[in-house]
Amino acid sequence: MDMVKASIDGVVVEVPEGTTILEAAKKAGVNIPTLCFLKDINEIGACRMCVVDVGARALQAACVYPISKNPKSVEATGVDLVVKTNSPAVRSARKVTLELILSNHQRECLTCVRSENCELQRLSKELGVENIRYMGEQTNLPIDDVSTSVVRNPNKCILCRRCVSACKNVQTVGAIETMERGFKSVVGSPFGLSLAETPCVNCGQCIAVCPVGALTEKSDIDRVWDAIADTEKYVVFQTAPAVRASIGEAFGMPVGSRATGKMVSAIKRLGVDKIFDTDTGADITIMEEGTELLNRMKNGGKLPLITSCSPGWIKFCEHNFPDFLDNLSTCKSPHQMFGAVLKTYYAKQNNIDPKDMYVVSVMPCTAKKFEAGRPEMAAAGYPDVDAVITTRELARMIKQAGIEFNSLPDSDFDDPMGNATGAGVIFGATGGVMEAALRTVAEIVTKKPLDNIEFTQVRGVEGIKEASIDLDGTTVKVAIAHGLGNARELLNRIRAGEADYQFIEIMACPGGCVNGGGQIIQPSSVRSWIDLRTERAKALYDEDRALPVRKSHENEAVKKIYAEYYGEPGSEKAHHELHTHYVARENYPVKK
Repeated sequence: MDMVKASIDGVVVEVPEGTTILEAAKKAGVNIPTLCFLKDINEIGACRMCVVDVGARALQAACVYPISKNPKSVEATGVDLVVKTNSPAVRSARKVTLELILSNHQRECLTCVRSENCELQRLSKELGVENIRYMGEQTNLPIDDVSTSVVRNPNKCILCRRCVSACKNVQTVGAIETMERGFKSVVGSPFGLSLAETPCVNCGQCIAVCPVGALTEKSDIDRVWDAIADTEKYVVFQTAPAVRASIGEAFGMPVGSRATGKMVSAIKRLGVDKIFDTDTGADITIMEEGTELLNRMKNGGKLPLITSCSPGWIKFCEHNFPDFLDNLSTCKSPHQMFGAVLKTYYAKQNNIDPKDMYVVSVMPCTAKKFEAGRPEMAAAGYPDVDAVITTRELARMIKQAGIEFNSLPDSDFDDPMGNATGAGVIFGATGGVMEAALRTVAEIVTKKPLDNIEFTQVRGVEGIKEASIDLDGTTVKVAIAHGLGNARELLNRIRAGEADYQFIEIMACPGGCVNGGGQIIQPSSVRSWIDLRTERAKALYDEDRALPVRKSHENEAVKKIYAEYYGEPGSEKAHHELHTHYVARENYPVKK
């Protein structure tokens, strides 16, 4: 690989040819401000906040300007490119650009959900914007809040197009696009429809990449506070595994910090009746899904079996791959399955009327808000889950309650449903569901304990992973895909007869739940240079290794549930309460 040298504000760095000025500056310890840029997602040089002086007639966008060999420059200066990132002309250009963006922005910082975590707000402070010299015409477009998961406020949009790239290029959904031209440009859905009327899968990846408050989740905080205050309600919180790997970031902890104990302590102080671990629901899911896989393989059922834990993926399949609906596991997702267990078995054991139980799922996912509202999710005749709040919403509730998160002691989940296994914990990372299932299926098939329970071949952040697992003479071919663009590619291969598997795990969000659309939002200055997926996943794998029980079928609480209530995995009662069905949906917006 050919190397080139660049002088960036006097600091000489050597980088591979083709490296952008922005990346080279990072290596030189020079911070260049960005707004539209998001590494590997949106590299279009549209906002012009990252302009630098390279000695040309015009300033250039650092995020898209590649450094190439330049013998004449080397002869004259000793480097291939001389870059100035902090000249008066550069500072003036950036400030003018920022003021023009602000001139048409709905500046409601005091009441905006992204206040103090807004990239536009941060840039205004860093660049010293103290007043707006240019007062532009204000847009006054309707807010799209019809969706159960995502709220879109076009009046706060700065047209960075990150959301469009995430939805269209990464997820291949294309529910939003940039429309019109000039001052009339707007990010919206086709035909002026709400997101709820499009094939939007509610994954929230658009929210995760938005630098401002133009895209947010539909908040359920007020409903949850009301339930906690209602003395007639028995309020149960359950938390997904990925939440513990992100919640600390809202309180200044480094990316990838594991904050399980403090999270539990904080939720207890909110005034809930019980807090359980959704990982127990994940262990039950493995019992049901593992049994389903073995039954299909033994009895000639529809293969490959595809996991059903990710509601964003499920809706994507309903819209785009209805011919694969019979391949989907009929298992509810872990939090819905656990909600069903709580309102049936647990309610009966504790003499609680299920109508008085209020189950709150704390999830790294916005799609689970839509999932909880599916009419078929009501094992006890009432919704399995009453409210879904994201990791971000939980952080807001903790702050509203005045709880000093970092000072909290560690606490344990409540008994008897709180003692989950390491297998349940790793559900939050891509490949985790597959690995958890293999730990159980392998021991059922071989009838002997595994020498090594870590199936590392299904781990990692490659878009599509494949493996052949030898189970004492029985070979199971598996595949893992995360991010819906990768899911589309994998299923198209199967459609074309180019691939053959028995078991497939698909997660809607890149990296799995640890990078879900409901996780703590990190700015481009962090997200572009730190792999959130890998760092957060490490926290889950570390917790898995620290737990005394690491296989779902060895969870004593789960064994008791089956012994006292369901009988065995896949029983008629289990199928009635813990399984569901899916429907084909239109894959194009319809003008109504």
